[in-house]
Amino acid sequence: MGLHGDHDMGHTVAGWTGTGVGVLGSVVTGAGLVAGSTAGVWLGGAVIALAALATWTLHLAGWGKASGPRPPGQQHWRTRDVAARDGHPDCVGCRMAGRTGPRTSETAQVAVPARL
Repeated sequence: MGLHGDHDMGHTVAGWTGTGVGVLGSVVTGAGLVAGSTAGVWLGGAVIALAALATWTLHLAGWGKASGPRPPGQQHWRTRDVAARDGHPDCVGCRMAGRTGPRTSETAQVAVPARL
């Protein structure tokens, strides 16, 4: 378990990678804007688009997570999500990739033991 106790903050390889590349793209865009460089602004925009594409690709490869909390044993940020192969319930990214898994989160509930 991480520092957050029982909370599943959604920290995943896909999330951290997308955030890091997105921040880099924002910095490049800002530097291009300050420098008055049209090419710098376009380059930063391309890096931001690359961040979205990298995050989506990693999510589909199982390095992301479905919406909602994961079971406690799967909350580590480097835990691969095997359910991504079929598609996450109510996930637009999975639907865009043609994954035809369960359509609602009610059909894919995971039983989590009650705490005492």
